[in-house]
Amino acid sequence: MNKIPLTPNGKNIVEEELKNCKTIERPRIIDSIAEARAHGDLSENAEYHAAKEEQSHNETKIMELEDILSRAEVIDPLDLSGEEVKFSATIIIVDEETDVESKYQIVGEIEADFNSGKISIQSPLAKALIGKTVGDSVEVNTPGGGKSYEILKVEYI
Repeated sequence: MNKIPLTPNGKNIVEEELKNCKTIERPRIIDSIAEARAHGDLSENAEYHAAKEEQSHNETKIMELEDILSRAEVIDPLDLSGEEVKFSATIIIVDEETDVESKYQIVGEIEADFNSGKISIQSPLAKALIGKTVGDSVEVNTPGGGKSYEILKVEYI
């Protein structure tokens, strides 16, 4: 059973989503099924079939979220230090071609959001950065071609 790395915030996101699926979505869907069932003939009742399909999707989502939580390995960046890039590190890098600086935190897949500076541990950039230290250069293959970055700073905040 593979562990799934999460930051404390990532674990909270999963727990909130699970809570929503169980306490809000599940009862709402049950009500939809009951209402559709009241309309009569179930064999040709599109509302009933749609509600049942929605129930199936919600129950699958609940199982997936419970699986994530059961395999979660919560890694708090405040417990880490050093100049080596590890999961949950916040990194400042510079594009060696354009001199544009960027700041990213390496997080679990479920909490990744490129627009807010959170990149998945599974992303090519994160994979290239893991294990490197300040001053190292990394090569990353992107859809637009190869990019070269230098690590300027590694923080655990």
